[in-house]
Amino acid sequence: MAGKLLEEAPMFLRAPEGHGRSFLKAVSWRVLGSIDTFVISYFVTGRLVFAASIASVETFTKILLFYFHERAWAFVPLGRADKVAEAEEAAPEHNSSRDVMAGLVPATQKH
Repeated sequence: MAGKLLEEAPMFLRAPEGHGRSFLKAVSWRVLGSIDTFVISYFVTGRLVFAASIASVETFTKILLFYFHERAWAFVPLGRADKVAEAEEAAPEHNSSRDVMAGLVPATQKH
């Protein structure tokens, strides 16, 4: 059963993420985003001080926003590999993993 699931949707198979991983992803994404914001702000304002100020402030606010966004998505079952596996084990002849990931069939539905 697990082999079939791997063949159908390998990019969706991941363990649920922990708080530390979500936070590190938020920080790494913001570093990249802040560099982008700094460059754009410099082109718009022409002043390094303004560009650095804008990039600094948005770095911290967007790390927090991204972290809480990631944690909220942890509660959404749509497309989660653990929910797909549960659904296929419960009724493999009725629920395909694609139907569950697409939200067409609830992951906990049994026939």
